[in-house]
Amino acid sequence: MKLKFPSLNTQILLGAFLGVAFGFGLLSLGKDSAATHSSLYVANLVGTLFIDLLKMVLIPLVFTSIAVGVANLQAHKQIHFVWISTLGFFVFSMSVAIVVGLLANHIFHPGQGLHLEMFQNAMSTFEAKQQSPADFFTKFLHGLFMNPVAALAQGEVLAVLIFALFLGIALVIGGERYKNILILLQELLEIVMQMVRWIMTIAPFGIMALLIKLVVTQDLALLSTLGKFAAVVTGSLLLHGVVVLPLILYLVTGMTPLKFWRGAREALVTAFATSSSSATLPITLRCVEHNLHVRKEIAQFVIPLGATINMDGTALYEAAAALFVANLVGIDLNLTQQLIVFFTAMFAAIGAPGIPSAGMVTMVMVLQSVGLPAEAIAILLPIDRLLDTLRTAANVEGDMIGSLVVQKLVKEGAKSHD
Repeated sequence: MKLKFPSLNTQILLGAFLGVAFGFGLLSLGKDSAATHSSLYVANLVGTLFIDLLKMVLIPLVFTSIAVGVANLQAHKQIHFVWISTLGFFVFSMSVAIVVGLLANHIFHPGQGLHLEMFQNAMSTFEAKQQSPADFFTKFLHGLFMNPVAALAQGEVLAVLIFALFLGIALVIGGERYKNILILLQELLEIVMQMVRWIMTIAPFGIMALLIKLVVTQDLALLSTLGKFAAVVTGSLLLHGVVVLPLILYLVTGMTPLKFWRGAREALVTAFATSSSSATLPITLRCVEHNLHVRKEIAQFVIPLGATINMDGTALYEAAAALFVANLVGIDLNLTQQLIVFFTAMFAAIGAPGIPSAGMVTMVMVLQSVGLPAEAIAILLPIDRLLDTLRTAANVEGDMIGSLVVQKLVKEGAKSHD
């Protein structure tokens, strides 16, 4: 009788569970024990290998999927409607996420009762890079348009994405003249997806290793000091990811949350373990196309774009953190200042790269926009890595739901034009 292995979905969930359990087992032995040191070395080796493999295929995947996706959408005369629907959904979902974060802070008031003096040591050793919103916007815009060869070599995802958009449109305008180049890009995309399938065979081990490292290396005791803020952010992210986004999906497409989570869990668990929506992109694309049955041309456009600019979890966290810092320093932000936080958090989330703790880089801009001390970021650093896991999962979930919503809207739009 032939032995039947569990599905990749089940293997990844099992890997995640074993990673957390093994991590706590090592903690019970003590962080300084020889067994813990040896296990951490192996976990770091396996986890780094898994992320490096995902990063290896990231740039070719973004480049080919966006170029081919745009060319296919143009061929179906749907690019204009898909553009509007995609960007409209991204702005809407991030807006809702920020509102959820702000409301939770107003209800629970994290930071009140704590004293900024107790964090003075951390703040004095932290050097914040001062950057105004105008400087950030200039740098962000400059980063969109650069030498495509340099962008590909340096892994500048946003610049690669923009060049791929231009290339896709040029392929359509050129028509039959550039047909061979389009075929070549389609075949290259298929080759990259084949590589993704190979990489997925070690995903359960990679995720287990990353979670072992996360559990053992993070100082969970610090959560008691910043516990209320961590709990408010965690609750807000869960509310957005478990209630709000699935509700939007159900109202627009009729798909039940259970059906969505069954198809999406590989990507969500990977996002949680890696804390990188960019590194998770190959798996997200695979889940959306094969498990959730989103049309290739829509998935290959919406998902890479979403992994770059659609950051629900990051936007929610940055807005919540601004109000938390305001409570710490005893400043009551008025409605105008909170609106500034709203728009700055959205813009900062769009500009944040899809890498672990990238939101901390753009957080400075959010704090400075309403006159809060940028050095206060140091207070959040001890718990940032833990909260980053949930933020990334929310970011990736927003991209996947976005692709399903866009597909439904495009289908309804096509019916209305018939």
